[in-house]
Amino acid sequence: MSDGRRLRILAVSDQVVETLYTPQAREWLSPIHLILSCGDLPYGYLEFLMELFNATLFYVHGNHDRPELLFDGRVRHAPEGGQNLDGTVVWEQGLLLSGLEGSRRYHPEGRYQYTEEEMWLRAFRLVPRLLWNRQRYGRAVDVFIAHAPPRSIGDGPDPAHQGFSAFRWLIRRFRPRYFLHGHLHFHGRRSIIPVGPTLVINVFPYYVLEIEVSDVGNDERKRAGGRGGHRSISTCPLPGDAAESHRPPDRALEPAAGLR
Repeated sequence: MSDGRRLRILAVSDQVVETLYTPQAREWLSPIHLILSCGDLPYGYLEFLMELFNATLFYVHGNHDRPELLFDGRVRHAPEGGQNLDGTVVWEQGLLLSGLEGSRRYHPEGRYQYTEEEMWLRAFRLVPRLLWNRQRYGRAVDVFIAHAPPRSIGDGPDPAHQGFSAFRWLIRRFRPRYFLHGHLHFHGRRSIIPVGPTLVINVFPYYVLEIEVSDVGNDERKRAGGRGGHRSISTCPLPGDAAESHRPPDRALEPAAGLR
């Protein structure tokens, strides 16, 4: 018998989903315990989801994120009440979370855009905390979120949509349970790519994960290197999304048409 609890995580990216942007979404999608945004979404939309589900929001910025002017004259630079996961590692509800924002640089003055060399430096800055996590908890990170994909793992052929080699290295070296990203829009079958023990998932425009998290207060389990529970993916088709988006990860899926 399982001694854990199930977390339902709503991951979103790149496109507002009208079926989510309504109070009725709570009726068919609840409970949602955690919201993860992979960028390029209006901050008001993220605040609405956070309030609707009464769930904690963690986010990274995408290359199209911009300051938003509010009706009262204030300028909003991020979703109010959310926590920016870029360049940090946090413990939340029994999960170790980390993330890196942005896409490859394709414009000299683009916001949230980075060269490969710049992203390598940003990835290296995470290493001390990830190594500490591995020593303390028996694992470095459970869920890693980014806007861009890893290089040659579900990325695109054009420079703006190519992924980062630094992300491939992070996956190989620290083996997160999930690497979630957006940035590439698709129609049809979702890209779910196993890389060792990691599932690389394009969450555009939204995706629901169900993760069983074991008793996080058990220090002996942590010292023993337990993974903190097992993972699964909701198999229930949800309004506004294809059933394939929630199928169990029983095999590798080819990247969506047009992404290669």
